[in-house]
Amino acid sequence: MKQNPFLPAEDPLYPSSDGLPLAENDWQLEAILDAVGVLKIRYGSRPDVYVSGDLLIYYEEGNPRKSVAPDVFVVFGATNHRRNVYKLWEEPKAPDFVLEVASENTWKEDLGRKRALYAELGVREYWLFDPKDEYFDPPLQGLVLREGAYRALPALVDGGARTIRSDVLGLDLRADRGMLRFRDPATGECLRSHAEEWAARSELAKALAEERLARDEATAALRSAEARIAELEARLR
Repeated sequence: MKQNPFLPAEDPLYPSSDGLPLAENDWQLEAILDAVGVLKIRYGSRPDVYVSGDLLIYYEEGNPRKSVAPDVFVVFGATNHRRNVYKLWEEPKAPDFVLEVASENTWKEDLGRKRALYAELGVREYWLFDPKDEYFDPPLQGLVLREGAYRALPALVDGGARTIRSDVLGLDLRADRGMLRFRDPATGECLRSHAEEWAARSELAKALAEERLARDEATAALRSAEARIAELEARLR
């Protein structure tokens, strides 16, 4: 395959693919893509925050078997640019925030091997979400690393949705009818995904177009009325 000279070259020792699919079902896929999209919008203007998902993290130089691909992760202090893979020995730090979305073939690893690995790597917050409510109880869990081990973050039920504050992100994560939402506690508003942002902009554009049409029609009607009045005044003279 021809290498694009404007893109970083693939490292044959550390390939960018592990041969596994991004997701096993639509629930898992949508949760991953929405979370990555929301967080990229949130931090897109910051050059020192890197957001990615399903990207291989290599954590031992010279040993390509030592890798993991979190569904979603955020690194504060890493430059915001595209990568083929994330090599810990070339980067400033491990992720600060990791989210794994449950599926039939991954949930046991999420609770076992990955939990232990992320603690070892120093991931400050580890989050688990089960969109189908089949594998994790409760379906949304936030864990914080303290003294080398993960401890559960406090949760509350707010408006019928399980809600947990992420100190790393400064956001509330909410499990609401199989959807994972990120809420800004300063505004009380949930952050929009790319699809929701596009839909909102489309609605705004539609509203503006309708307002412009109504204004044009009103202007045309006014001009017609003025012309009629001028015509009547001319007859009277």
